Amino acid sequence: MTKITFLGAGSTVFAKNVLGDAMTVPALQDFEFALFDIDHERLKESEIMLKNIKKNLGSSVNIVSYTDRKESLRNAKYVINAIQVGGYDPSTIIDFEVPKKYGLRQTIADTVGIGGIFRSLRTIPVMMDFANDMQEVCPDAWFLNYTNPMATLSGAMQRYGGIKTVGLCHSVQVCADQLLTNLDMPTDNLQWKIAGINHMAWLLEITQNGEDLYPEIKRRAIEKQKSTHNDMIRYELMHRFGYYVTESSEHNAEYHPYFIKGRYPELIDRFNIPLDEYPRRCIYQIEEWKKMRDDLLNDQNLTHKRTHEYGSYIMEAMETNIPFKIGGNVLNTGGLISNLPEKAVVEVPCLVDASGVTPTYVGELPEQLAALNRTNINTQLLTIEAAVTKKKEHIYHAAMLDPHTSAELSIDDIVALCDDLIEAHGDWLPEYK
Repeated sequence: MTKITFLGAGSTVFAKNVLGDAMTVPALQDFEFALFDIDHERLKESEIMLKNIKKNLGSSVNIVSYTDRKESLRNAKYVINAIQVGGYDPSTIIDFEVPKKYGLRQTIADTVGIGGIFRSLRTIPVMMDFANDMQEVCPDAWFLNYTNPMATLSGAMQRYGGIKTVGLCHSVQVCADQLLTNLDMPTDNLQWKIAGINHMAWLLEITQNGEDLYPEIKRRAIEKQKSTHNDMIRYELMHRFGYYVTESSEHNAEYHPYFIKGRYPELIDRFNIPLDEYPRRCIYQIEEWKKMRDDLLNDQNLTHKRTHEYGSYIMEAMETNIPFKIGGNVLNTGGLISNLPEKAVVEVPCLVDASGVTPTYVGELPEQLAALNRTNINTQLLTIEAAVTKKKEHIYHAAMLDPHTSAELSIDDIVALCDDLIEAHGDWLPEYK
């Protein structure tokens, strides 16, 4: 039986979305869904939930839980990755609380910034272990990565893992509809083009029935900025740089040096920036899971409708050879975006069919957009360098080049902060020399 392996299957709600989606696909009915998680209790809960969905959808997939990772991967054709190394407690708490002692504030801390750097450093060694296992027991499998930081993790796997990898994030496919909905504009008959890097890809074109929507979008956005709302950072970036960015305002507040600034505390209220947002979400999700758990596990009538997540569509396209277009995170090999570095991971339109994932050529981004992307790429590449070489100096380099960190702290404080984070994370990090 052909196998889809889900690493991090204890992420029960996300497993429901991705594997529930797959259960609705005729071409995937003969697959084994192999579930693996280091939390065996959550693993069992996901298995119970998925079996309820299987029964109610009339699916013929076979759902099996594994406590041996290598065995869960053996002979897999697709591997879905949704792990979080270190979890909320202790690692996310450390990522936020230690920088606060230096006056460095964050919102999400899962992409770049000091939190994104250390999230990468915890996770890349685990991903390399996955790659080693896969080379041994399923060398031809596709690795579908949903885990953040997307660019660094996907880049490490693509450059050093020896495994076919694509990074997936839902911010691309929801970007245009959400923008227009929030501006009270219709969303039918849209055509759009998005490219850049993960969480900082750009809505380069958006038309409706052949008409360019950007003039009206910008007019309405300027009006909306006169009152407080939840997308003020992205509207400001669009006003200043000309284009709308894919990922949320709370994310983009910390990707740039302009918004979270100790010298300008008034910017937090002006742009409605939710500091410490990710820890709040973690606490909320932990409490919500306690309420949801019994409903998900005990609902004998639990069913599922296919979501917009790319995973099932990718596997369906590869199985049926019916092409499907995604926004995928891939190496910039050959200069898919010609004014970004080739080592970078870029988020570009990709065609998926039986031959795999084929990225499309975008060409040059508007220079101001490429410049903004490069500020984040610098930190991403040096984070990968640190993880691969185990040299502490590259951790410092990554942090010193991060736009938000370097705008707030001195070089000495950045180095001291990195040292404090290395010590605080302890065994969650490998040894650095």
